[in-house]
Amino acid sequence: MQVNSPDVQPFNELPEALVEELLDQCGSMGETLSHSFRSLFDNKGSIRSDLVENGLLRHDSDLLTNQSYPTTCGVDGAYTLERLLSTDMVAVAGVAVEGLTPPSETRHWEYPHHLCEVLPARHHDKTGLVSKAIMLMMELELASSAPHDVIFLDGSFTTPLINIQQALYTIDGVDNRLSEILLERVKTTMEAYETIVHSRRSDQQFVSVPKYTSHNQITKILLKEGVYEDRALLSFVLHAGEYIRPFPFKVPDGLWSFAEPLLKETGNLKAIIDGMSNLYVVYYRPYLHSPTFRLELPRSVATEKNRLSMVFEAIRLQCGTPGIFEPYPLYLADRMVKQMGKVIPAIRKATTQEMLQFWDQAEAEVYLLMHGYRTEIGR
Repeated sequence: MQVNSPDVQPFNELPEALVEELLDQCGSMGETLSHSFRSLFDNKGSIRSDLVENGLLRHDSDLLTNQSYPTTCGVDGAYTLERLLSTDMVAVAGVAVEGLTPPSETRHWEYPHHLCEVLPARHHDKTGLVSKAIMLMMELELASSAPHDVIFLDGSFTTPLINIQQALYTIDGVDNRLSEILLERVKTTMEAYETIVHSRRSDQQFVSVPKYTSHNQITKILLKEGVYEDRALLSFVLHAGEYIRPFPFKVPDGLWSFAEPLLKETGNLKAIIDGMSNLYVVYYRPYLHSPTFRLELPRSVATEKNRLSMVFEAIRLQCGTPGIFEPYPLYLADRMVKQMGKVIPAIRKATTQEMLQFWDQAEAEVYLLMHGYRTEIGR
């Protein structure tokens, strides 16, 4: 490791006075957080009592049936946008990775599956929004085509619908090819979305696992504890193997208010809305070394004992390693798509070399127009 690398000296390029002031403020921040954590720790017993009184606290031993060793898959995506002097370069990818399987099981996918697009796009402030929508479309398509028993999706079930609708609203003016890719995928994506949010097949469970959430249905409404969101609070409170019984998902206000663009592009939006209106949420902590997971589930999975049991078993099998705070196939998919940040600069350099083969002169202008000054990475 280089001594002067950012990992070793993160303050290397900051003014000394700024660094000192930032470090001076760590004391007050630590005191504030410590007081907040202490208050939460002291109230742990009363919070657990409230959960019991409200009939919310359960243990997976009451639910689990014989082990079935379900096969699993994790899906994640990323997009990279590099803004050049003359144009933008966009790379979008979705990756699906199979989880750990016992020795007796046959693997469905020996290698990760993926979808990708890379293309130039003219400058537009909504290019990133459209790129993210295409990324989410790829994730849904990969998830719906997976043959596994339990398919984990990164993020919330509502995220793709919100982003795709926003992209369709702002598509005017975005590069033609990028717009075409979005429109070409809408019908297939909505069919995949319907499959996922209804999860009608009893041998296949779709589960959305958001890492970062701000939902506080448990903490604010039921426990009158509004400082923390649900997942943070329940990671303090739940013991290994405990879960909060399934309860209806609160659909964000106005989620259906801008569905008109999708109505023009697909005929099954009503079925998707029906499925989204019947989603459930479960909080589950499989081990003490893991946090509590927020699991968003279709009604057909959340309300059927054997199917919910299979989801919990998959979570336990894929979260046995301390230090990995998400199901293992999601962790692998996440690690892979994080490498997208390295893709565009390399593609830009290779493209520039290809372009120079067609120029007898003006090489300096080519290098100048293909100069990259900012790379944005989204997931």
